[in-house]
Amino acid sequence: MSTENKHKYTNKLIQEKSPYLLQHAHNPVDWYPWSGEAFSRAVAEDKPIFLSIGYSTCHWCHVMERESFEDEEVAKALNGSFIAIKVDREERPDIDHIYMNVCQALTGSGGWPLTIIMTPDKKPFFAGTYFPKKARMGYPGVLEILEKTMYSWNTQKDSLLETSESILEHIRSDSGAGSEGELSLEEANKAFKGFKSSFDSEYGGFARAPKFPTPHNLQFLLRYWKVTNDSDALKMVEKTLVSMYRGGIYDHVGYGFSRYSTDRKWLVPHFEKMLYDNAELAIIYLEAYQATGKKQYGEVARQIFEYVLRDMTSDEGGFYSAEDADSEGVEGKFYVWSPKEITEILGEDAAVEFNGYYGINEKGNFEEKSIPNLLHNEEAFDRITANSVEDYRKKVFEAREKRVHPYKDDKILTSWNGLMIAALAMGARVLNNRKYAEAAEKAVAFIKSKLVREDGRLLARYREGEAAYSGYLDDYAFLTWGLIELYEATFKAEYLKFALALNKDMLKYFYDEDNGGLFLYGSDSEKLIVRPKDVYDGATPSGNSVAAVNLLRLGRLTGDSDLEDKAYEQLSTFGGLIEGYPMGYTHMLMALLFVNSKASEIVIVGNREDQSAGRMFSMVNDHFLPFTVVVFKDEEAVAAGITSIAAYTEGQIMIEDKATAYVCENFSCRAPVTDLKELENIIRS
Repeated sequence: MSTENKHKYTNKLIQEKSPYLLQHAHNPVDWYPWSGEAFSRAVAEDKPIFLSIGYSTCHWCHVMERESFEDEEVAKALNGSFIAIKVDREERPDIDHIYMNVCQALTGSGGWPLTIIMTPDKKPFFAGTYFPKKARMGYPGVLEILEKTMYSWNTQKDSLLETSESILEHIRSDSGAGSEGELSLEEANKAFKGFKSSFDSEYGGFARAPKFPTPHNLQFLLRYWKVTNDSDALKMVEKTLVSMYRGGIYDHVGYGFSRYSTDRKWLVPHFEKMLYDNAELAIIYLEAYQATGKKQYGEVARQIFEYVLRDMTSDEGGFYSAEDADSEGVEGKFYVWSPKEITEILGEDAAVEFNGYYGINEKGNFEEKSIPNLLHNEEAFDRITANSVEDYRKKVFEAREKRVHPYKDDKILTSWNGLMIAALAMGARVLNNRKYAEAAEKAVAFIKSKLVREDGRLLARYREGEAAYSGYLDDYAFLTWGLIELYEATFKAEYLKFALALNKDMLKYFYDEDNGGLFLYGSDSEKLIVRPKDVYDGATPSGNSVAAVNLLRLGRLTGDSDLEDKAYEQLSTFGGLIEGYPMGYTHMLMALLFVNSKASEIVIVGNREDQSAGRMFSMVNDHFLPFTVVVFKDEEAVAAGITSIAAYTEGQIMIEDKATAYVCENFSCRAPVTDLKELENIIRS
């Protein structure tokens, strides 16, 4: 008997690869994926479309499914009068972006599950997020919404169509996301002042609760400190990084960060773990290590990598997307403990020490159990590399492995893989760990093998042997970022070549020749009701912002000023938007700081196995140099074409057969140096 026949209901989602869509494949709702078939049926039957957008590890998506989409009464209402469509927001960020903007415009807020009701030609007239089956606590119920919608559809359709047209007009006017303006460092100053005024000096982070890590905000502050030497910027970064690590948002037993904290103290997380958060957080902890020299920050990054390589990496080398907050239908169950459970694992004396260290007690801090944390343990961060309970932690971890694990979304997204490739590559050079570079290289090989079409077009998602969806802007921008980092970790010219090829295709498919900036989806992709540009740096930085920094770095690496000019265009195109709310565009402000810094290029010429060259690399990697690019030239690099990629390196040679560094800063070049102390003085200055 097939698995399919064991279920009372099976709908068209059963043919999909998305874990989120498959979660709904046995709902009584007659779900369609986003498809021509669904829209054709809606037109033929003159029915409105009920569009539901979410993702597999979304807690409230699970709740709405249990309450409504598994309910036969709701299914009867949907199936009789609507065409129901499910979309995985992580597979189709283009659809999600457009309709999330609708929801925010109509309701003032957004989130997932995202609920949209629209005409058969995709024009929305109703938007919201989670709704219970029946009205309660001020929330209208799904049944009530469906009934009212059908009454209006049957009696006031012209009014609904007018509403949908006005909404469409509004989002079209916003979709260009272009508002030109000439930016100066004043915008960076405004953002810094905004963070300073909202900074939580007691617990780190900004504002009160919920608190999101948003690592690019911290990266911006670290660069602001580098440019201005304002110690308050560094203090905010350090306080936040230490506080996040000490809180329950960090998984102290198995490592890795949860998506956000529901409280001010970083104690109680929303327990889902996202690949993109852990990639970006590894990067900011590595940068803090470089900036301060404090090994504890490097150790947190190492632990994040241990988690990712252990739990989030496929045999083929790609990185999985996320882990759910729930296990056995209960949020956080996998992660919380009672003192008794720890005693059963460790014995009484060891349990007393472990429980005291991690704040596990009878009172509990989450639904009568305890989330391990170090908020009470002032010295724990300083002792992170000499943890007195490490042996106990390993035993508790081994015991936890026997629990029912949270659901893992094992689809592989090109964009998020690009971020993790960047993080691992940076980890390889900053922590001097070849294993991380090998993992990053394996992921790139996987993407080239599975997520690049024969014509070279990048694809967005891979799962169970199927690659699908033309790559979006984020796929191109984030992967290019990863390749730049991987080049500087390995100095293999192939990665720089691949980065340049992707960057070229990005401009081909996404660049707006009329108004500047980059569209969210490509010129060869499905045409939706609008073609938006996104520059807001939210949960992840925007593709436009990452592309701007990439263009600056690639321009400096290759000596191609046209690439830098494109970055200047990015800043100008979105300048007006950034001026209005600089704190919302911190990754783009990193490009602005790059432009306004004494950016430098270092070319090291030598032999790959030579100790002197190795010491030069180490010296560069030991320092926080966010506005510096590094090129390595040896016989292998020349054979691979580095002098054709970066023509300015042609005449740069070893002096007296010694590893030689050529340093140019602010468009002016110094005399080549072979002495390590002299190079260090230059770097420090």
